[in-house]
Amino acid sequence: MSAEHDLLKTKRALQKATENDNTQDILDIMNQLAMVKATQDLLKKTDIGKVLGKLRSHSDAKVSQRAKGIVKKWKDDVVNAGVIPSRKSSVASQPSQSSSPTSSPPKTPTTQLPSNNGPPRTIKSDEMVFKSTGNTPRDKTIELMYNSLALDSFADSELLLKRAIAIERTVFTNIGQVDSEYKTKIRSLSLNLKSKSNPGLRESTVSGELSIVKLCTMSVEDMASEESKARDRKLAEEALFKARGAGTAQAETDMFICGKCKQRKCTYFQMQTRSADEPMTTFVTCLSCNNRWKFC
Repeated sequence: MSAEHDLLKTKRALQKATENDNTQDILDIMNQLAMVKATQDLLKKTDIGKVLGKLRSHSDAKVSQRAKGIVKKWKDDVVNAGVIPSRKSSVASQPSQSSSPTSSPPKTPTTQLPSNNGPPRTIKSDEMVFKSTGNTPRDKTIELMYNSLALDSFADSELLLKRAIAIERTVFTNIGQVDSEYKTKIRSLSLNLKSKSNPGLRESTVSGELSIVKLCTMSVEDMASEESKARDRKLAEEALFKARGAGTAQAETDMFICGKCKQRKCTYFQMQTRSADEPMTTFVTCLSCNNRWKFC
C-alpha cells in the first residue's frame, strides 16, 4: 500500500473525527500524522495540509498546538528534502482601460519553499514577473499582495501571482482609482493576510476557498484571526455553561460517553439557546476529566 493511499485514508478519518468533534480521535490521528515524513509531492497529491491547517484554530488547545507542531515539522521535512526544480512563469495582469501595459522580459523563476530560519518568501526571491498595469502604485500593490500571500506558503508561485493580481484588480475596480481609500484598503488586506496569527485567512485565500471578491469586501472584524474566533466561541460556550438560571437543574447520568476519557459519569442540563420552535441545547460535563460539550 502506497504512502499516498495511507495518507488519504488517514485524511478521511481525520475529517470524520473533526465533523463529529471527537477530540480524542483527532489527537490519536494526529499522533499518526506526526510520524509521516512529508514531501512536497505527497502533500500536494493528498491536500491533507488544508485539513490539518484548519485544526490550528481548533477550540481545544491540545488539538490546535498539536496541529501547529505537525505543520511546522512537515515544512521542515520539505525544506530539508532539497532543491525544487525550476520552472517558467507567464502569468499576466490585465491592464486598466486608462493605462498602457508594458511587458517585462521573461525570466526563469525558482519555486522556493518557506523556511522558519531563512528570509521570507517574496516575489523577488521567487523571481516572478508579470505584465505591468501601466501604473506604478498598482504594480507595487501586486508585489505587496504576493509577498503577503507567500508567507509560510507551499503554494505554486504562479497561483500566488494569480491571486495577487486578482486582489489588486478587484480593489481597483471597486474603488475606481488609486487614492487614499485604495491605499487604506490595500494596507488592511496586507496586514491581515501576512499576520502570523491569522494563517486561516491567508490559506483560504490561496486555496480559493475564500473568493477574492468576498475577501476584498470584508471588514477588519470579518478578517479577524480564526484563532481569535475559536477563542471567542470557546468563551461563549463556557459562558453558557456558567449561565445557569435558578431553574436550570443539573442531573447526573451515564447516557453520555466523554470523548476524552471515555467515561460515562456526567452531569447535564438543557437550555433554550435558539428560537423557541427549535430543540433545546444539551450541555454535558464529564465528572471524571471536566471535559465539556454540547449538542442539540
